[in-house]
Amino acid sequence: MFDELSQKLQHTFDRLAGRGRLTEKDVDTAMREVKLALLEADVNFKVVREFVQRVKEKAIGEEILKSLTPAQVVVKIVHDELIELLGEPSRLNVDGPPPAVIMLVGLQGSGKTTTAGKLANWLRQQGRRPLLVAADTYRPAAVRQLQVLGEQLGIPVHAEGIEPPPPEIAERAVHQAKRLGHDVVIIDTAGRLQVNEALMEELEEIKRRVAPREILLVADAMTGQEAVNVARTFHERVGLTGVIFTKVDGDARGGAALSIRKVTGVPIKFLGVGEKLDALEPFHPDRLASRILGMGDVLTLVEKAQQTIDVEKAQQLEQRLMEGKFDLEDFLEQLQQLKKMGPITQLLDLIPGFSGLKHQIPLDVTERELRKIEAIINSMTREERRHPQIINASRKRRIARGSGTTVQEVNQLLKQFRMMQRMIREMTGKGRGRKPRLPFQLPPGFGL
Repeated sequence: MFDELSQKLQHTFDRLAGRGRLTEKDVDTAMREVKLALLEADVNFKVVREFVQRVKEKAIGEEILKSLTPAQVVVKIVHDELIELLGEPSRLNVDGPPPAVIMLVGLQGSGKTTTAGKLANWLRQQGRRPLLVAADTYRPAAVRQLQVLGEQLGIPVHAEGIEPPPPEIAERAVHQAKRLGHDVVIIDTAGRLQVNEALMEELEEIKRRVAPREILLVADAMTGQEAVNVARTFHERVGLTGVIFTKVDGDARGGAALSIRKVTGVPIKFLGVGEKLDALEPFHPDRLASRILGMGDVLTLVEKAQQTIDVEKAQQLEQRLMEGKFDLEDFLEQLQQLKKMGPITQLLDLIPGFSGLKHQIPLDVTERELRKIEAIINSMTREERRHPQIINASRKRRIARGSGTTVQEVNQLLKQFRMMQRMIREMTGKGRGRKPRLPFQLPPGFGL
């Protein structure tokens, strides 16, 4: 979402880095560029004005201009001000006597129903027992959509069709949750194409009946500054406790996310980072600020790895590496673990210094190469994967036909895999007790 803003800010700071000392004129020029970058990213103009003024005041301080690395200090100031702009981390309030009621509100098409499923899935991973409530009785197939999501996730859904009024459905759902031992209730409310009085009155009645601990606005990041106006209106009527931005993996300019906390005072709590039901991330202002400035986000990368990597399999792989037994089956398994962590282009954003790499190659090249490697290995027999040296010319032709690739591409993979095996043997001292570093990367020449 912040690709364009990130590129422009990094370009500005790169120019500053080329100067040994900064003058006040240098700072003025840089701040004009920062201001333009933020405005083009659709950040609220009042927020931009205050942000740039604060950065400028700190950047022209005596100690900054005399610093040996003034450009780095300016980046640090912008980083700190971005964190200040985005606000303190705000966690979901589900503590206290069960069930904790979470009410999702928003306009039609913002992704409330899918977000309800994602949030339920995330809460279950935290050890909670959520109950989903289908309280959108207006949109065609909304109830069925939530039921399908519940079936996919194995999470129960309270649904009563489209006849009862939503406030009554919500109230009965909370009673059922108490009876069945659910500690969190997530209510998927109805949306409209635009804010109207009937919608607000219905939400106010649901709020009165179930006393939610969290009222979260689900906002489409693609709507830009309109999301800020929508948040302000909902906040005035029902009292929002947080915002969940959806579609942040798209090409939205990101300005709404940078504006909403400052303009409305409502914190962002989650980001929807993809279509899958596990593509929901808690919002960390410091991590997002680092990503925007191209500093990466190692903590999120580590968390993704912890969620997807099978510890037992990783230990088995480590043992095989120590014994010099790494084969194509092991490599395929590592490839599949990597794919679970998300698109390669998103992972590059999390690695310090790598965020610009994805702009130097076609966006789909790394995903395409991953699929190609996987297809080639899957077209091999188990014996061939375990002993690649037995793959002769006729086997290569069969593997190429089966994977939809060429013999040359099969040769390329085998050659690069032999290089990887040789490198692993050197790293591990051929099993003489040196602890290996896991080769959590593609072979040279494939995409990266």
